[in-house]
Amino acid sequence: MSQNLITQELGIIIAAKNHTPTVLNPDFLKYSGIVPTQWELARQPIYTQSVSQVAFTNGIVIVAEPARVIFIEAIEDKAIAEITIAEIAKKYVQTLPNVEYEAVGINPRSYITFDQQQDTARQYITNTLLSTGAWQEIGNAPVRATLNLAYTLERCPLYLTVSEAALRNPDETSTPIVLFNGSFSYQVTGETASERIADLHQIINNVQTDLSNYQEIISSKFIANQNRQLNTLEMISSAA
Repeated sequence: MSQNLITQELGIIIAAKNHTPTVLNPDFLKYSGIVPTQWELARQPIYTQSVSQVAFTNGIVIVAEPARVIFIEAIEDKAIAEITIAEIAKKYVQTLPNVEYEAVGINPRSYITFDQQQDTARQYITNTLLSTGAWQEIGNAPVRATLNLAYTLERCPLYLTVSEAALRNPDETSTPIVLFNGSFSYQVTGETASERIADLHQIINNVQTDLSNYQEIISSKFIANQNRQLNTLEMISSAA
């Protein structure tokens, strides 16, 4: 059975100087036109001097800190064209033009699942992505690994972390998964505040392209070979 990449979440992280976390609250977001007035809160907002967090029932979370603001959207059941946090992030920075915005991270998170009864998620990292060798034979338990990769792309660097994890199921069992945490890292440029906001908007306009490129990289470079191996094993099993 072929494995499919499930994109779970998309985050936009904007690094900033002189950002005040206490500005973030549902009234500010709605009355400023950053989010629609009909959006409902998923839980009570969090307010402290160092962090504020507002979460909505549609899976969108906004977190404000002194040095950054984070926009997160659950996108597992959404088409790329249905993702809304890019527009929300653009409206947010437009509403606060005097904040000194420095950098942007476009951060998708995806995973693939593995057989519950086997150690296949760990083996995918240690045996498929890495070469076997004596370095894996140390200690009295199978080695576990996390990969941190850095790619130089045309527009910006892509940082990718590949790690083993587990999904908790409703019946209290767990499903082994391998996580692919990506980050497209952009620097914001411009001499004036308006120029920096314009550049930031242009970066955020690339969200759909970056997400599509990320999914293509994972699907074609990481999963395709795994699927070929699975299909070969299934053919051998059927012929036996």
